[in-house]
Amino acid sequence: MIRSELVTRVAEQNAHLYPWEVEMVVDAILGRIAEALAEGDRVELRDFGTFEVRRHGARSGCNPKTGEKVTVAAKALPHFKAGKALRTRLNAEAPDPEREAVRRLPAS
Repeated sequence: MIRSELVTRVAEQNAHLYPWEVEMVVDAILGRIAEALAEGDRVELRDFGTFEVRRHGARSGCNPKTGEKVTVAAKALPHFKAGKALRTRLNAEAPDPEREAVRRLPAS
């Protein structure tokens, strides 16, 4: 689902709101989450999941094309961890095909 689809679905479920109002609300929510992460805060949405920033230190790497050693700068990356209710909902709807394949492997 993309942002515009989210706005459309929420607008359909809330006929008393104009689509532009729903778009403003969605923008405000996503914007506030981004601001909180930029400030180094953790964002927890109960029954959905947690957003946080993970910092990765500088390291040396290798350019795969030339084989030359390069320095990779330190960086901060967003991380999402699904909440228990979301994981339960996802796993209840459809079995994991990889897990099913492992169960069917013959014993060695």
